[in-house]
Amino acid sequence: MSDPIIEASTKGWIAQHRDQYLKNPAAGHLWDSSFAGGPGPLPTLLLTTVGAKSGTSSVMPLLYGEVKGAYAIVASKGGAPKHPGWYHNLLAQNVVTVQVADKVVKAKARVTSGVERANIWKQMAAMYPPYTQYQDKTQREIPVVLLEPI
Repeated sequence: MSDPIIEASTKGWIAQHRDQYLKNPAAGHLWDSSFAGGPGPLPTLLLTTVGAKSGTSSVMPLLYGEVKGAYAIVASKGGAPKHPGWYHNLLAQNVVTVQVADKVVKAKARVTSGVERANIWKQMAAMYPPYTQYQDKTQREIPVVLLEPI
């Protein structure tokens, strides 16, 4: 069962980060992960999806790593038992919008598997060690997604 206080706090800093990123992409691109157990400032992007059920646009700031011209993101949701909403929306779409600093591109999203997933997972967990703890606390395999610019 989720903790409503933690969920409200999480939603608050996500909204704050998204708003900062939209107002000032250079300032919003790096996120100080130290309060969440990370090593300090890490690169983030803004992922825009359209709700599979609602049809409304949603913008989510997410940590990312670069992989052969694509952007890798992790659908961790802090190790919650269910995937994040943005992940379900992403699966229902052919194309998403990605903003990295002040660069905005359309991208195709692809869920990785096998050796590719394992290699990217290692890269992302090295960048943000809490991902390993998130995987340990959930029974689902946390998806690793590549956003490939088109």
